[in-house]
Amino acid sequence: MNRETTSSIVITGLRKSYERSPGSDAAYAIDGISFDVPKGQFVTLLGPSGCGKTTTLRCIAGLEHASEGRIEMGGEVVFDAQEKLHVKPEDRPIAMVPQSYGIWPHMRVVDNAAFPIRHGRNRRKGPEARQRALEMLEQVGLAGVADRWATQLSGGQQQRLALARALLGDPEVLLLDEPLSNLDAKLRAKLRQELRSFQEQFGVTSLYVTHDQAEALAMSDTVVVMNQGSIEQIDTPERLYDYPRSAFVADFIGSANLFPVRDASPGREGGVFAKTDIGPVLCARSAPGQEVKYHNGGFVCVRPEDVEVRPGSARAVPAENEFVGVVESSEFLGDRLELVVRSADVSITVFTRAGLGCRPGQEVVLRLDPTSTSYLAS
Repeated sequence: MNRETTSSIVITGLRKSYERSPGSDAAYAIDGISFDVPKGQFVTLLGPSGCGKTTTLRCIAGLEHASEGRIEMGGEVVFDAQEKLHVKPEDRPIAMVPQSYGIWPHMRVVDNAAFPIRHGRNRRKGPEARQRALEMLEQVGLAGVADRWATQLSGGQQQRLALARALLGDPEVLLLDEPLSNLDAKLRAKLRQELRSFQEQFGVTSLYVTHDQAEALAMSDTVVVMNQGSIEQIDTPERLYDYPRSAFVADFIGSANLFPVRDASPGREGGVFAKTDIGPVLCARSAPGQEVKYHNGGFVCVRPEDVEVRPGSARAVPAENEFVGVVESSEFLGDRLELVVRSADVSITVFTRAGLGCRPGQEVVLRLDPTSTSYLAS
């Protein structure tokens, strides 16, 4: 099947460089990345500040010129560095919701919403433009404030207005640059549900940029994890969490205990036997279809919720994947107890049931369930 017929965006070998100083090597904000955004899906570019996600979005929008590579939208080439082709932003089938929302303070709400109808690619004049804008405002819950000045809206209302205005441009692709980052945590959680609901309702292909892993996991069909201008992993939220392909992804998506591996060899039933600073660990988990390469280096990865803990002492003889340790700290977080346990001079984070009652200084036995423990080759 053709990528053009199944993808709204196809990125191939995209690079964006900035000259450091005359005569010096170029610094790459994005370094040869390639990925697709399937039609109708919600795809997120996720990564820390400076990883290249916003630069990638701006290149797709046409606001930045990439140094190398190619961008296709709906089967049409909108950028090709080799052919020196660059379609202007206003001629691309996109709408963009920036971090600041870009709401015009001198316009009323309905006029903000109607702007792309009156001045965009598919222009309409007079009462028809206002009527379409009012219908969209009704769908996003803003019909009652249509004739207010935009400055009279709350942060959440401004976010909905920015989304309504973007959708009224009838885009093939909706680009969203951290649109929830200026809101408080509770409102952010509410609006991310609304945003995903609107995206599904209108069926518009969406590319979202964020550094917030909770947003990415909650909203996305697919997440593109970026680091230092490159792509670390492209996967569904569930697979990213359960089967990270690198220590960076494991550490960035959720919490993870990562133990450096001195030596790795085949274990029983297709697992990996890894020698670490806490002792020998049997890892049974690996990503489906991923070939395991045995060599020195890499990490054992286990999530804090997958570490079992029970009272014990150094006099006990631990079984396989069991390690004796001492509780360094204990925090009651309502739904769980968060422990930091030191074993063989290594700190291990554990999430366990709130009623366990472990206290600092207490000896415990930790068990790493092999089925939830992964070997990440470096």
